[in-house]
Amino acid sequence: MTAPAPHRPVSIRLINGTGASLRKLGVPLLDLDEARLLHAARSSARLEDFGGEHFRAGFRRLLESIEAEAHLNLIGRITARAMLLNYLVNRLQLHDHRKRHPELEQQEIRQPLFILGLPRTGTTILFNLLAQDPRNRTPLTWEVQWPYPPPRRASFETDPRIEKMAKQLSNLPKIAPNLNAIHEFASELPQECVAITGHEFLSVQFHIIFNVPSYQDWLDRQSFVPGLEFHRRFLQHLQSEYAKERWILKSPGHLAVIEDLVEVYPDARIVHTHRDPVDVMPSAASLSWTLRGMSTDVLDPHVVGRQQAEVWAENLRRAVRARERLRARERQFFDVYYEDVLKDPVDVVERIYAHFEIPFSQDVRQRMQAFVSRNPRGRFGTHRYSLEDFGLDRATENARFAEYRERFACSAQR
Repeated sequence: MTAPAPHRPVSIRLINGTGASLRKLGVPLLDLDEARLLHAARSSARLEDFGGEHFRAGFRRLLESIEAEAHLNLIGRITARAMLLNYLVNRLQLHDHRKRHPELEQQEIRQPLFILGLPRTGTTILFNLLAQDPRNRTPLTWEVQWPYPPPRRASFETDPRIEKMAKQLSNLPKIAPNLNAIHEFASELPQECVAITGHEFLSVQFHIIFNVPSYQDWLDRQSFVPGLEFHRRFLQHLQSEYAKERWILKSPGHLAVIEDLVEVYPDARIVHTHRDPVDVMPSAASLSWTLRGMSTDVLDPHVVGRQQAEVWAENLRRAVRARERLRARERQFFDVYYEDVLKDPVDVVERIYAHFEIPFSQDVRQRMQAFVSRNPRGRFGTHRYSLEDFGLDRATENARFAEYRERFACSAQR
């Protein structure tokens, strides 16, 4: 068995079929030229200052990699351009707002709780459960997509950006009908940090969504401190009109940059999730395969599988080294195992709260249990995949992830 071909309704095939002709005509919606994208963002926002030039290196590398390697079809080019333009416009608006409100620099981000771990290790259910606590603030999809103006407490649940985001996401099932069975997307669900650091063009999300291996190679050599400093400013902006006791944040990308994370957030509380990586890889590959399949007609499941295994092996290698070097700060970490999340996720959350000395009330427990009841596993259908679907061999992957599995005792035999 091999991974199925990307879903292509007739309407989508017809649209993509016009791509080559439209590119020859120079249609602006397909333009991924650096200078013209920057000009388009400035024109759209009617602003000039992006807030520094550091982002330009990653932006340029990403554009080069997309053009050379991603093989985007028409919808892919429109999608990539819209994503990049949105990030640029957000940067312009956020920086302009901050210049007009310098007091934002004094906004405190106290003891944020970060969830980090491989995809498919229980991070999403923990993220969603922690969002049920009224004292916790999670960045939601709609406010990360359009953070300006800063969301206000009084209109947080009725902001028109919520419906705008919902309409945009409603198109996903037309292109990838099984996507929600792999990872749910919704306007008011918590959003991962990869979409925030994406504004600095420092994010593993780009290589998950598009085939951009040269960009990922560049990313692996970068400090994430600038991206996380942008991340802090982003949170300050979001909470300026609507703050709670603590931020709850999540990203698999943080695995590779734990030391940068604690440099920018010295008082961070970190929940590190664990599962046998060999069991995770086909699922991670399947997610990337599905997301890339929305934007390209050139897909090799074996290439996707190899790339995902290499990226996450490197991220786990860095995580193991970072945890060793940060042993003196071990109290800042709490390790969670996927099997325990499956068994009783609310109990896992209660233990997280106890470890970090956060009060866990009966009301919070009931809210979380109600969420679990409303959202059973497989609610959006089942999703089947195997190592072989993506050209992965169990013996090879066992060896690739041996160091991590030994350090955190998370092999299948645990």
